[in-house]
Amino acid sequence: MSATATRQTGSPPDGALTHRQIMTILSGLVLGMFLAALDQTIVSTAIKTIGNDLNDLSAQAWVTTAFLITSTIAAPLFGKLSDIYGRKRLFMLAIVIFVIGSALCGLAQSMYQLAGFRAFQGIGAGGIMPLALAVIGDIIPPRERARYQGYMMAVFASASVLGPVLGGLLSGTDSFLGAAGWRWIFYINVPIAAFALVVIAKVLHLDHVRRERRIDWWGSALLAIGLVPLLVVAEQGQSWGWDSAGSFACYLTGAAGLALFVWVQHKMGDDALLPLRLFRSSTFSVASAQVTIIGMAMFGGMSVIPLYLQIVKGASPTKSGLLLLPMVAGLMLASLGSGQFVARTGRYKILPVVGSFLMVIGMGLMITIGADTALWQTDIYMAIFGIGLGLNMQSLVLAMQNAVPAKDMGVASASSTFFRSIGGTLGTAIFLSVLFSQAGTKIAHEYTKAATDPAFIAAGKAHPDQLAALHQHLGGGLDDTSFLNGLAKPLSHPFFAGFSAAGDVVFAIVAVLLLAAIVLSTRLKEVPLRMVSGNQARTEAETAATASAAGTATVPAPAPAPAGDDTAQGAPAAPSPDTPRTGTATEH
Repeated sequence: MSATATRQTGSPPDGALTHRQIMTILSGLVLGMFLAALDQTIVSTAIKTIGNDLNDLSAQAWVTTAFLITSTIAAPLFGKLSDIYGRKRLFMLAIVIFVIGSALCGLAQSMYQLAGFRAFQGIGAGGIMPLALAVIGDIIPPRERARYQGYMMAVFASASVLGPVLGGLLSGTDSFLGAAGWRWIFYINVPIAAFALVVIAKVLHLDHVRRERRIDWWGSALLAIGLVPLLVVAEQGQSWGWDSAGSFACYLTGAAGLALFVWVQHKMGDDALLPLRLFRSSTFSVASAQVTIIGMAMFGGMSVIPLYLQIVKGASPTKSGLLLLPMVAGLMLASLGSGQFVARTGRYKILPVVGSFLMVIGMGLMITIGADTALWQTDIYMAIFGIGLGLNMQSLVLAMQNAVPAKDMGVASASSTFFRSIGGTLGTAIFLSVLFSQAGTKIAHEYTKAATDPAFIAAGKAHPDQLAALHQHLGGGLDDTSFLNGLAKPLSHPFFAGFSAAGDVVFAIVAVLLLAAIVLSTRLKEVPLRMVSGNQARTEAETAATASAAGTATVPAPAPAPAGDDTAQGAPAAPSPDTPRTGTATEH
């Protein structure tokens, strides 16, 4: 193991980067993060058009599931590998895999081809998000990091919401430059990713000392065996039946795979994909649990709100995405504001506490919306929820990064992405299942009430053909709601009221779930933020270890803190692994 002591041109003498250098690096990181976040949601509004064009709409679920599975599993693997081999080369590799997958998706000739290419694309996407956060952790001290991570969290949230808007716009275009409009959902990634690669190659020079470690391939394989069946049943359980033989086979396979994964992680020790010693830190464990819950609430709630806007309010997919902008605005303002707060005060625990309360309030208010609720009221409720979400997202990532040794920065950053993805998958599957299981009952109840309403009776007599079509479609399920567009308002209103009531049930469950987030946030132990970056801490630790081994250290090095010891992560007295460095080992 060797390192070359160098320093970036123009850096301050202590090895820290200037604001200008950080912002230049950040430009490349956010481009990559934007692409990865965008592709999590951009296909959702275009999938019907894609399925019709490729003549296999029934296979649409696999296109989403394939991307989700590989991106979730790839996150911890990329995080661990980057701790061993360095961030830059792994980040660039993730972008290359992503862009090749994007190009292949645009060339797909069948839905199963598209699902396979989306799986390949997901591998790259799974590396981009955690590595971008890890790079920020490497070059910026935690006290200042929140300010810059706020920009990244805002980009992530904006891309997640803009995805359905762009998907609707592009898929609505019949042809562009000789290719079907939906194919540009994937082609558009290529030039943006190419530009991101150029920026990263030119400006990203990270400190890295190669550490000879075993790669936890068994852990990666068992994680896939454990998660793939559970993610598949989460996506497909509603159509299979949650108590079907296929679902039970997935439950058992997933449980066995995860049990073996935990056993292998114990045996691998520090070389594990997710070292179990990290969970001995109460801060890391509590933040991981809360990230999972926030992911469930975020993606679960966001999967229901657009359906309410499209079905009940009659908004197009593109317009429903635009109507989510109050949530995005709240999230962006809260992310940026919380970054400034942490940078000035060094405190962060208050942010997830207040944020969780606001999310509960926002979801509680969403319970009150119905078919006749004005859109401005819904906008206010979504904005409150978005502010709470913004206060939670980056403060929890910061807490997880600050609670682990600098050498585990990649694992900690990947863990935040990993647990958020798991929560988002579970939330989307569970809450959509609840929504559609409740919708039929609630709609039937509303039509039973409307049977004695004079306006409904009069509309039925005036439009007997519409009444007959209504009974026919209601008997066939909720797969197609386009028939509602031509109905007289008294005939369609009970449907909208029933669907809104089903959505209220989901919002109530999310609100109750978020009560657990409030409890967890109060249990989050606030570890004093380090005043140096991960690279500075890591390099000084290596220097101290080398000097100690050579017998040249003039001051005894402090005993290494036990992994997961929260008290060891604050700003220590010198000499310490967290003191500013005098030279850096630069990765080229």
